[in-house]
Amino acid sequence: MTGGLTMWAARALSRALRAYCTSAPCPRPSQLPRVSIRDALVSQNPRGENMKVQGWVRSVRSQKEVLFLHINDGSSLEHLQIVADPSLDSCDLTFGCSVEVQGVLVKSPYKKQNVELKADKIEVIGHCDPKTFPFKYKERYPLQYIRQYPHLRCRTNALASILRVRSEATDAIHSFFKPSSKVKKQGKNFFGVPAFLTVSAQLHLEVMSGAFTQVFTFGPTFRAENSQSRRHLAEFYMVEAEMSFVESLQDIMQVMETLFKSTTEAVLSNCPEDVELLHKFIAPGQKDKLEQMLKNKFLIISYTEAVEILKKASQNFTFTPKWGVDLQTEHEKYLVEYCGNIPVFVINYPFDLKPFYMRDNEDEPQHTVAAVDLLVPGVGELFGGSLREERFHLLQQRLARLGLTDTYQWYLDLRRFGSVPHGGFGMGFERYLQCILGVHNIKDVIPFPRFSHSCLL
Repeated sequence: MTGGLTMWAARALSRALRAYCTSAPCPRPSQLPRVSIRDALVSQNPRGENMKVQGWVRSVRSQKEVLFLHINDGSSLEHLQIVADPSLDSCDLTFGCSVEVQGVLVKSPYKKQNVELKADKIEVIGHCDPKTFPFKYKERYPLQYIRQYPHLRCRTNALASILRVRSEATDAIHSFFKPSSKVKKQGKNFFGVPAFLTVSAQLHLEVMSGAFTQVFTFGPTFRAENSQSRRHLAEFYMVEAEMSFVESLQDIMQVMETLFKSTTEAVLSNCPEDVELLHKFIAPGQKDKLEQMLKNKFLIISYTEAVEILKKASQNFTFTPKWGVDLQTEHEKYLVEYCGNIPVFVINYPFDLKPFYMRDNEDEPQHTVAAVDLLVPGVGELFGGSLREERFHLLQQRLARLGLTDTYQWYLDLRRFGSVPHGGFGMGFERYLQCILGVHNIKDVIPFPRFSHSCLL
């Protein structure tokens, strides 16, 4: 009986509280607007409004009459200066700790900064022991050192700048291709039949291009390449596009060049400080190289011309250049240098070097396919693409010779039912970032590098 009365009393109290809060709203603590560091810094005429900022402490300087902090939340390379009374200082306020600061944004009297935050409250959210934190205040670490700390390296200026550029480039690529279409793959045995992580979404994009004309995908790609070189990852990101009613390599090359230049211009426009930092401290001289790439029309040579150039080179190559043999990285870099460090398209590769889906040029005796690679300074191959073989009988013959007819019957069906001339390309996103930023090792332009014998996170 007592339990029943208690339950009845609780329900009555609940109804009374609801009625009170409906007629007279329950008072709530006032919430200051949260402002990003980037938005605070671009404020031209601060009106003394109260606000709060949250982030990580990048420097602490306590003087007799004033306490200075610099904090950053990742939205900007530049830090926001906090000015406070020394009474707000504490032993927990250290380099690397996370804080919430409340105060008033005011015009700064110092020439190097536009605004500063006069703090009336500083709360340490997460402590950071400066003795055991692997990065120290004012120290500049080489990329190979910070690579040891994949869980913390994004807090360094260099990696934070690279990742902001990566984010901006991602947005620019999506903007270039809108509307977007993404394809996702699942793991082995989930479907009840053998299935594998994809190394390319190209064949699936060909399916979609048969209905939507122009499609693209941008996502992770996996390759079990047993290499720990600076150029290879087991997981990386690819931009792939497929276009229907395309009849010449020139059309595909135009899209490649426009994508490269428009994405890079967007990055330079929206992340100038980040790019400048990297060009200054990571890759001196890269700024001029990038300007050269953007202002010049990309060059075009055939595979046959490329081999002849390599044969006449005074340089001794590890791999002897020969017609019918694939170009190696050393060959690609030489060709770019030969062309004045301007990106160069190499077109029309030998038939036997390329996959079955590339369009046969039917140009005996050499016999080539309508394939294209874009070579860029410092990286080598960045884009790879081709016209696809849309002619049913030629594709059928090639699949039969390879013993793949049954496996790719669905691919042949695309040629049987409303086939059109089409083509496409893929671009390695990490290699693109290496190219524009001048970063030597591909492991430094992806948040969590995974490669042969290494999967730290």
